[in-house]
Amino acid sequence: MSLRSLLHRRPRLRPFMRRHPILRRSLIALSAAAAVFLGVVGWSIAGALTAPGTDTVEARLAEWGRDHGLSGAVDWLETRQYQEHPPQVGGGLSDQAKALLGAPGGKAPAPQAATSMLPPAVAPFAAPAQPGEGQWRATEVVNGKPVLAETYLRPDASHTSYLTAVAWIDHTSVRFALHPGFDEPGGTWALPSTVPPGQRTGLLATWNGGFRIQDSQGGYYQDGRTVGDLRDGAASEIFYTDGSMTIGQWGRDATMGPKIEAVRQNLDLLVDKSTVMPGVDLGVEENWGASLYGSFYVWRSGIGVTANGDLLYACGPALSVRSLAEVLQRAGAVRAMELDINPSWVSFMSYNSATDPANPSPVKILDFDRPADRYYDQSSRDFVTAYSRTPLAPQAH
Repeated sequence: MSLRSLLHRRPRLRPFMRRHPILRRSLIALSAAAAVFLGVVGWSIAGALTAPGTDTVEARLAEWGRDHGLSGAVDWLETRQYQEHPPQVGGGLSDQAKALLGAPGGKAPAPQAATSMLPPAVAPFAAPAQPGEGQWRATEVVNGKPVLAETYLRPDASHTSYLTAVAWIDHTSVRFALHPGFDEPGGTWALPSTVPPGQRTGLLATWNGGFRIQDSQGGYYQDGRTVGDLRDGAASEIFYTDGSMTIGQWGRDATMGPKIEAVRQNLDLLVDKSTVMPGVDLGVEENWGASLYGSFYVWRSGIGVTANGDLLYACGPALSVRSLAEVLQRAGAVRAMELDINPSWVSFMSYNSATDPANPSPVKILDFDRPADRYYDQSSRDFVTAYSRTPLAPQAH
């Protein structure tokens, strides 16, 4: 047989297929549908992977799966990963961690006059205490007054090779704003989903928001409209038109009115009236998130308010819901709430204005996954900015 005849030879159908033309046409249709389906899925995943922002590949794929009915599979994979790589129990701090105890974020400590105005030291959970553990160090001073400080301590007596970071913010010196993410809550808002050039002067700190709105057991309010539903009893970041903010239980500590600028709800309070709430020990997904259950020691973050109105942010890589609550309570929170969890979403940055006040350099409080300039790019999720109410004088950090 010649090569030409081979090239033009029509493939023979198997006898069974010749006798069942309907089945043959059905298989062809199914094959075509499968090809279309795989093409659509591939296009959809490609869109998720190429969206703007600094979300990691793992985070983008996990979010795509949750949005397309694969939450159970994502939860199973994350749980398996945790079971195979749980945080270390016992052990000592690395040299890098010990360096943080000496000077938070690698910054030089503030003058002694400023340190005398800081909150009381946070009593360590693990003994013996490490040098510098739980001691506040001012990282931003305005007119001789500390407005931002950080401290580090081990989260409990078992996970002694990890540090939890806590930031303190003087509420009288700072104005706060809630920024929407382009996915969470999505839509068009007055504030951008980034901190763009021209809006960075005086920037002191930024931090992550809470769970996705659909998982937060609450709502998001801004610009006079609400995504989801504001739930009475929900833990809430509450922002006012004068630039102040607090943490409280919606419907009790605050209700809707003309002075409310924005509200971001997430689950229930961890700490209330200076007491860790009993519900923190209920490790069920409906209480503390479906990604990694409440009893797991993972990257977590939370925000609290002190009796005089100052803000406290805490995060770390080996925190349970209870240990997060206890860190915030011990740091002085009278009310506190959990924010987002897992290394892809936790982030807190302070900003060094020494070299360029109009574009201060972001500094991560801990070595989480996200880059320090996360909020200088488009953010898929909401976040909070903290600005000095007084112009900052360039100073070395």
